[in-house]
Amino acid sequence: MKGIILAGGSATRLRPLTKVTTKQLLPVYNKPMIYYPIETLLKSGIEDILIIVAPEHAGHFINLLGSGKDFGAKFSYEVQESPRGLSDAFIVGENFIGKDDVTLILGDNIFDCDFSDHIKSFSGGGVVYAKEVHDPERFGVVDFDKDGKALSIEEKPKKPKSKFAVVGLYTYDNRAVEYAKKLKPSDRGEIEITDLNNIYLKNGELKVNIIEGLWEDAGTFDSLLRVSQIMAAKYKEEEGE
Repeated sequence: MKGIILAGGSATRLRPLTKVTTKQLLPVYNKPMIYYPIETLLKSGIEDILIIVAPEHAGHFINLLGSGKDFGAKFSYEVQESPRGLSDAFIVGENFIGKDDVTLILGDNIFDCDFSDHIKSFSGGGVVYAKEVHDPERFGVVDFDKDGKALSIEEKPKKPKSKFAVVGLYTYDNRAVEYAKKLKPSDRGEIEITDLNNIYLKNGELKVNIIEGLWEDAGTFDSLLRVSQIMAAKYKEEEGE
């Protein structure tokens, strides 16, 4: 299993914080945001990681993270010339993925969950991770049966079929690369992860794993502040302060 962190994009919602840097390098309490998805993959047993970055910030990531040696990992880097959608990560990362399975995590999604059992038990197809939320209409929403088999997946539906939002973590077998190449851009000009998931769903091969711990998409001022406060409290508790 290989890992990809998608850390491109322009983060216009966080201007002026991101006028001279990228959101994944902003601090979340005492660490740069990018450290959190790295730690999530490492705790899941994934140590071979590709970090996809925007061209104007590539050097910043390399200066901060280096080869991955300090993390006990191996880091590779690829440039995403423009934000073409989440599924583009598998096209950009084709050579890196090779013949392996792959887990994609978004660089602004912060978890305090242990995914290691889910990753180790992966046996092919596609897996999305979902968390129950009170406002599912703001997210991609997945509906599934008692065995965890996905029945439908919709992006920001007006009438959600469930209360489970798809979080920014996805696991696929090697076919994700070829499937992504066949996707057509949506109305907003991106190849959507929901369209990729729907291919696996139509094949009867999309599973849903429910998560219970913390999940925050730190892409807004409020969520960035909130998750910083949560991580500050956790750090101080662990340090006995």
